[in-house]
Amino acid sequence: MSPVPSPVDRPAPEERQAPHAEPLALTRRSLAALGLGGVAAAASGGAAHAQAPGVPGKPGTLTTGPVSQAGLGPRLTLHAIDNFHGTPGAGMVCDLSVRDGDAYRPIKTVTTAANGRPAEPLLVDDALKPGQYELLMHVEAYFTALGVTLPSPNFLSRVPIRFRIRDAGQRYHLPVLFTPWGYSYYRGS
Repeated sequence: MSPVPSPVDRPAPEERQAPHAEPLALTRRSLAALGLGGVAAAASGGAAHAQAPGVPGKPGTLTTGPVSQAGLGPRLTLHAIDNFHGTPGAGMVCDLSVRDGDAYRPIKTVTTAANGRPAEPLLVDDALKPGQYELLMHVEAYFTALGVTLPSPNFLSRVPIRFRIRDAGQRYHLPVLFTPWGYSYYRGS
């Protein structure tokens, strides 16, 4: 085993990189190694992962800022974020249900817009009541519609997100980050 060279003996950073290595290729490989394949394809201009209609091609190209909810009444809102592509989850179909006895009763089905949010809040004002809710996100159908090659059967098909509303006088925001293999959600502001 050879000893680790001291900082004095090490070549400068620009000399350590192989002279034939393309910086963009290194970036794509680095992102892919982190499990960010969609971001790597976007960085290279590759079309391996299609974009949802109306979704910006590059981060930072949104032309509108977030909408303030200051002064608005009680509501439940959703933001679907596609972490695989690094974009809003445009075109995600979601079923909202409320617990009724031992089962969940469907309330509505929504499809997210280009910004990853439904056109209207899921529940607003008097429709927002205390209770247990489930948001069923059709993740497999979303990625299939984008042309993403998934294993068969896919790891995730539909993702059930269960949560409680205790105080119907508050605003609840539900950001959901998802990939074909995992998801995370929390109560946002």
